Amino acid sequence: MAKEITTPRIGAHVPTSGGMATRSIEYAQTIKAEAIQVFASSPRTWATSAPNPAMDEAFKTKTSDLDIETYVHASFLINLGSPTASTYENSLSATEYSLRRGREIGAQGVVVHTGSAVDENHVAKAWKQIHEGVMPILKNLKDDDPWLLLEPTAGQGQSLVKKLDDLTKYFDALEWHPKVGVCLDTCHVFAAGHDIKKPGGMKETLDLLVEVVGLERIQLIHANDSMDICGNLKDRHQNLGKGEIGVKPFAELLAHPAVANAPLILETPGAEPEHGSEVALLKKMRGKK
Repeated sequence: MAKEITTPRIGAHVPTSGGMATRSIEYAQTIKAEAIQVFASSPRTWATSAPNPAMDEAFKTKTSDLDIETYVHASFLINLGSPTASTYENSLSATEYSLRRGREIGAQGVVVHTGSAVDENHVAKAWKQIHEGVMPILKNLKDDDPWLLLEPTAGQGQSLVKKLDDLTKYFDALEWHPKVGVCLDTCHVFAAGHDIKKPGGMKETLDLLVEVVGLERIQLIHANDSMDICGNLKDRHQNLGKGEIGVKPFAELLAHPAVANAPLILETPGAEPEHGSEVALLKKMRGKK
């Protein structure tokens, strides 16, 4: 029987080694997750896994019975703005594959990093190739297919989304397609220079995100503390309350209407013990909002 959830849902990225229908589900139950994120294939290679329809169906049945929402994180190698032809072509294929796998396992969304132009002279062409390559993929999506969720990175180098305002360019390139949303990573946005640590800073940042993309496109939050100070452009996640962001901003996050229907997914160090305690912490803060 489905349990009643006080939004936003709270969970973590869970392992798939041993099978999504077994290991991933067991992990989710152990940490009392209401939402989970999985890799559809190895995140550090272009290789893809052969689908197993029976396993996919078992996973969908279990997540439905347990009322757990699922999200897919696409390969870390994806860079739709890359000036290297092979990387760009592989990125398109991996994006399309991840969306297909998301559909097959009943995922709500597929997370893809916004990437980098690598070379400052390639920026204009990067936006053009993103439009030309991704729009055909988006046009093939059906209403019940997963969202494509853009995750801004930590702002280093020639990042296409250095600050949240730059998301406008990405959405312009994708014609503000109705199946494109945002996954906000708290470590990334802090590293990029949005001071979510200061009092009111999280609200200020979320207000800006709403202004830039609209409330309905904020679909997922990666809830991570940071090992490094604000604006350091380093993507190094830390457990909640043990990094530079601290605990208080997450209470501010949970109180913001922009995340009412955007699950919080932990991508912090550790396994069941650490994630279980962090899920409990976030649920406690959620109950106080």
